[in-house]
Amino acid sequence: MTDPKITPAPVSDQDIALPPPQQMESPPQPNTHPNPSTKASAISFSVWPPTQRTRDAVINRLIETLSTPSVLSKRYGTLSSDEASTTAHQIEEEAFLVAGASASADEDGIEILQAYSKEISKRMIDIVKARAPPASAVNNGGASVVTTEDGIAASVSED
Repeated sequence: MTDPKITPAPVSDQDIALPPPQQMESPPQPNTHPNPSTKASAISFSVWPPTQRTRDAVINRLIETLSTPSVLSKRYGTLSSDEASTTAHQIEEEAFLVAGASASADEDGIEILQAYSKEISKRMIDIVKARAPPASAVNNGGASVVTTEDGIAASVSED
């Protein structure tokens, strides 16, 4: 017996099931009656004034910096939590008012935010310097750091 050969049937274009052509979305049509609230110029990103949440985060960071061991506290000492909280609120509020008052309509928010940040740093340093005695000695595990009037720190051993 001979094996019959199986030959595939010829395939025509009609035999192949193709997916239906995808319909293209029509391109967006220009809005002939623009709504002022949807204009691109109405969308803006502003960093000034900062949100209350941001201001609270700044205050919390100031409290942490003033009341926990840090480079600053090694030189000038730490404040109690209550003192740090009161001082942090004062620093932030004053810096916010100064930066806001110095803002002009021509400035972008970044410049005002930079002024705010610099003002916070300046006020924090001024306050901790004012609280430290002129020749303060801060305990540093067996050695003391003595800060002289000209701001030079020297290590003094307590042996």
